[in-house]
Amino acid sequence: MSSNEIPSREVARRVFADEFNDAAFTFKESDDDRAPVYLLLPTGEKANRVFFVGTLTEKDDVGEDNEYWRGRIVDPTGTFFVYAGQYQPEAASMLRELEPPAYVAVVGKPRTYETDDGSVNVSVRPESIQVVDAATRDRWVVETAERTLERIEAFDQEGNEYARMAREEYDLPTDRYKESTISALESLDESDGDELGLDGGRVVDAAGESERDAHADLQTEP
Repeated sequence: MSSNEIPSREVARRVFADEFNDAAFTFKESDDDRAPVYLLLPTGEKANRVFFVGTLTEKDDVGEDNEYWRGRIVDPTGTFFVYAGQYQPEAASMLRELEPPAYVAVVGKPRTYETDDGSVNVSVRPESIQVVDAATRDRWVVETAERTLERIEAFDQEGNEYARMAREEYDLPTDRYKESTISALESLDESDGDELGLDGGRVVDAAGESERDAHADLQTEP
């Protein structure tokens, strides 16, 4: 890259919580100190950024000297944990002001942490947290299901380098993600779109952010 080139921002991958939490392997594709760090998804894709929508069910300030917010966000397959502090001021402010339960759309970077027993926990450092409505959440489930099934379909294709890496690092059957994806879609049929009891499923923050605003500048997968 020349000195006057502007590095492109990585696409935020759509991924369900169950697959995200199974991902533990990170890697770089360059020796450059500034090279992006990727999380390897078990369905055979790299993710430097992720995009998900779910229900914020809990929030806690777990900081000691400074505010450091932890949010628990659930989708139909599992739970995401997000952490935001002084270096993510906008996301931290949203977590401070929001009152669970609330539908939220999150774009952020995966972070891995190895525990004392050798297991790896995965969380998200949010770049953006936006309040959305139930219809937006439902669309995200459908679109994420499509992307997940596309990755699974391409998993055995010759030359799929990230699928090869996923086989080596995880050895997890992709059928498990196909099953959870189908269950996620079925959960939409069982929902009336207002399980939070919030004005037809719509949630609006104090600034009046609209559903349209929630997707501005996210640079997510199409």
